[in-house]
Order: sequence, then C-alpha cells, then structure tokens
Amino acid sequence: MDELTLYTYIAVFGTFAISFAIAWWARAASTSDFYVAGGGITPIQNGMAIGADWMSAASFISMAGLIAFLGYGGSVFLMGWTGGYVLLAMLLAPYMRKHGKFTVPEFIADRYYSKTARIVAVICLIIASLTYIIGQMKGVGVAFSRFLEVDYGLGLAIGMAVVWFYAVLGGMKGITYTQIAQYVVMIFAYTIPAVFISLQLTGNPIPQLGLGSTLADGSGVFLLDKLDLVVTELGFKEYTTNNMNGSLDMFAYTMSLMIGTAGLPHVIMRFFTVPSAKAARSSAGYALVFISLLYTVAPAVGAMARLNLMSTIEPTAGQNLEYSERPQWFKDWEKTGLLEFEDKNGDGKIQYSADKATNEMVRVDNDIMVLANPAIANLPNWVIALVAAGGLAAALSTAAGLLLAISSSISHDLMKGVLTPNLSEKNELLTGRIVMTLAILVSGYLGLNPPGFAAGTVALAFGLAASSMFPALMMGIFSKKMSGTAAIAGMCFGIGVTMLYVFQHKGIMFIPGTSFLGDMGPNWFFGISPNAFGVVGALVNFGVAFIVLQLTGPAPKHIPDLVENMRRPGCTSAVSDHSA
Repeated sequence: MDELTLYTYIAVFGTFAISFAIAWWARAASTSDFYVAGGGITPIQNGMAIGADWMSAASFISMAGLIAFLGYGGSVFLMGWTGGYVLLAMLLAPYMRKHGKFTVPEFIADRYYSKTARIVAVICLIIASLTYIIGQMKGVGVAFSRFLEVDYGLGLAIGMAVVWFYAVLGGMKGITYTQIAQYVVMIFAYTIPAVFISLQLTGNPIPQLGLGSTLADGSGVFLLDKLDLVVTELGFKEYTTNNMNGSLDMFAYTMSLMIGTAGLPHVIMRFFTVPSAKAARSSAGYALVFISLLYTVAPAVGAMARLNLMSTIEPTAGQNLEYSERPQWFKDWEKTGLLEFEDKNGDGKIQYSADKATNEMVRVDNDIMVLANPAIANLPNWVIALVAAGGLAAALSTAAGLLLAISSSISHDLMKGVLTPNLSEKNELLTGRIVMTLAILVSGYLGLNPPGFAAGTVALAFGLAASSMFPALMMGIFSKKMSGTAAIAGMCFGIGVTMLYVFQHKGIMFIPGTSFLGDMGPNWFFGISPNAFGVVGALVNFGVAFIVLQLTGPAPKHIPDLVENMRRPGCTSAVSDHSA
C-alpha cells in the first residue's frame, strides 16, 4: 500500500468512524429528536450544521469545477446560493420557526387550512429533494471511485450504506452533531489546499487575495490575465467575461437558484431545531460566516485549478505534453472514466482546445477539478487525502438532510397528518426510518444515471423548489388574503410547467433517450436553459395563485390572525408541540 492510499484510508474511514460514533451517541429516541433534534440545538451548533448542509457535493466538489470551466459565468452559483440563503434567513425561516411545527408541509397545511395543500407540498418536496440527492450521490460515486479505487457503482453503494447508518439511527439529532464534525473536516479540506496552491502560484497565502495577485514567477502578470491568455489561445472564451448562455439566462439562473434556495425544505427544517425565533436569526448569522469561508475561496480554487490543468497539458506555449509522460494523477483519473484522452492525430501528444474536431481531451468532468487539484499542483499526499475525506463528507452531510426531509414529509405529514392520524409515536418513528431506507435505495438508483454534473443536477432541484415551495411560503407569510385553493393551484401549475420543460429537454425522470426536444439551446424558451427555468415556474405559480384568488375569494377570517401572530415578535411556539 502506497503512502497516498494509506493517508486516504485513514482520512476517509476516520471520518466515517467519527460519524458512526456520533450517530450512536445521539440516536433518536422520540419523534422530536428524529425530526428537530428535540429543539435544543444552540445557534452556533446550528450555524455550523447549516454550513455543512450547505456545502453539498455541488458546493464542495462541483461549484469550483464549474467556475474553472465557465469563468465569470460560474458566478451564478455564488450569487444564487448566497443570495437565496439571505432570502431564507431574513424572510422565511424566523417566521416559520415562530409558528412552531416540525415540517414545511405541516406549516403549509396550517396556513392554507387544507390537507390537500399538505399532500401537494409533500409531493413537491419529494420531487425536488430526490432530484437534489441525485447530485449528492454523483459526488459520492466520483470521490469513492477515485480515492478508494473502486467502481463508481460500488462507491455509490458504500456511500449509501454510510449515510443510512447515521441518518436512520440518529435522525435530525444524529445528523446535526455529525454535520458539525463534517463541517470541520470539509472546511479544512477545502481551504488548506487553496492556501498551498495560492502560495505556490502567487506567493500570497490568502486565496481570496491570491486570485487578484501577480504570478510568483516574476513576470509581473496577474493570475487572471495569464488565465485569460492561456484559454483564449486554445480557442476557449475569455475566462473573466464568459457569461454562459447570455445575460437573460444568467439572470434567470441566478434568480432560480436564489428562490429555490429559500424554498428547499431540508435547510428550512434546520431552523426548527433551535429553541426560539431569536435563536433562529442568530444561527442564520453564524451560518453565513461559516459558509462564507468556502464561498469566498471557491473562485480562487476554480481559477487556479484551470490554470494548473492548462499548464500541465501545455507546459510551454505550443509544446504539448507527451501522453506517455502524463503525470500519475492523470492516470488515476483515467481509470474512473471521468478523464478521457483520444489521440486523434496519432502524434502521441495531448492537444486540448475548444475545437471538438481537434480536441483530444474528450472528457474532463467538471466534478473532478476540486478533487484532482491538489494532485495537479503536486501537493503532499496528506492534503490529497484530506480533500477526499472532505468531498465525501460534503456529499453525505447534505444527502442525510435531504433524506430526513423526505422521510418526515411521508411519515409525519402524509401518514400521521392525513392517512393515519392515530399513528403512535413509536410507529411514526419506525415509519420514518423505513421511508428513509427506501429513499436511500431510490436515490442511489437514480445516482447511477445522473442527468449531468453534480451542480447542474442540483440546479434542477432548486428550480423545482423555486417553482413550487417558495411562492407558497412567501404568500403564506406576507399575504393575509391568500387562500388554500389559490395556493394549491399555484403550486400545481408552477411545478407542472417546470417539470414539463425540464423533462422535454432532459428526458422523463432524466432517463436518456426520452426527451422531446433534446438539451439544445435553439429549443429553449427565450434562451432560458432547463436548469434556470425555475424562475419562470415561480412566476407562473404567483400568477395562477393571484388569478384564482380573485375568482374564489380570500382566506377565512382566522387566517389573518394566524399570519399576524407569525409576524409579531414575542413568544415562540415550541416545536415539540406534536400536533398534526
């Protein structure tokens, strides 16, 4: 066993061992523990757990890879996710925490005085959360397949087993404390390589400042200027000005991620674990600090990874790397199938360009950039191993939160709230664990055939949440007149339009070969990509809801009082009030 493999096993299985130990210590004994960790999590603890939830496979593994290849266009993920978090923390979470329920569908049922609304919310939640989990499972498979040198499918199965253990056993209580430990692993795994690489390239140990610094080779050229020069020479778009598919799509993409972020229930549920609405606001502030440590470093990681990749393939201008002399990291990633070379001209050298006819790097998966970056930069083996552990922790932490959201929506909202209201607490807890097990199996199966890279798949999930949950929550808190009939109609039309658009381009349930139009720009609605269509779905949701409201009349008289109580500072309902 070589040094790198030894370090990787220590880092990965050490992280797993800590997660298992915490899950056993914090195992859930009641539904309150299982759904909301007993409502006794401190703001700092919750802030760190939110940070771990936030740093999913999409953020940790995929976002910097997207920024590496999209350049300026990749900023939609930074702007969308952070902006959405501010929306969530300021406009939704504290009010919903004050209402004092277990789940988002339960809040929807109370506000819209309807079991039907609850069922629709459950369906929307499951669709969005399952799509989100696919992205996490892609990240798990990528990390395992490379660092444990196993097949992608086997890596996925191992990840499923790990998340099943601590999520099913501990519920929200176990997940919260596990995520605190995972956050520590993740932030060190992300920032330490970035410090090393920034110091190596620019002489500045602070990555955020290194991104705007001159190169350490004495040329006086700024890092971003050098990167622009390198990519344009090979026919790619200029790194600092590339705006993806145009300004409208970029705007729609950003807005879809923002409002989707605010509507995703697994993050909202986090705010139910603290004792009060005041604590919810405090935990939001702490979470923003913890999250910013990664999100401000990501642009530097992406830019430096792209420059290092280009410099490896073309060490000097016009001189391409001999394939036989490719470095070990290149060989390792080739084994996974996520990096592929095809010698089209037979000269034995690696040509990398924007021209598909001559480009011999036929596959460079976005999702490998962060994981491969330390090896590309020739960093020590322990750093590479730390990144592997961080990537797995990121994917598993978010997957656990999403699985809990699905589990609670079925066991608490559908079973306890609608179908079997007399369900005992013991049986509800058992149902929640069975549902979570089934959800893990389904998500694992879907993860074998993801519709794209991790962040792109997650963007689809955010779009589905944006078109269904966000408008209903916003109207529920800030409109005293909005009725249940109108809100239900809005949710159905919003997610219906979005799913139709996504499936006609991506395939029905993302199954290859089932798309109507193909994922092609000319067939996009006003040039808006499927990943960004959530904002259109949200507008449809709002529009339909207000039209139906005018036709059917406002909510009953007791609803304005309920809304007013949510908005009023003061006492907070206990989340442990287990009323369906």
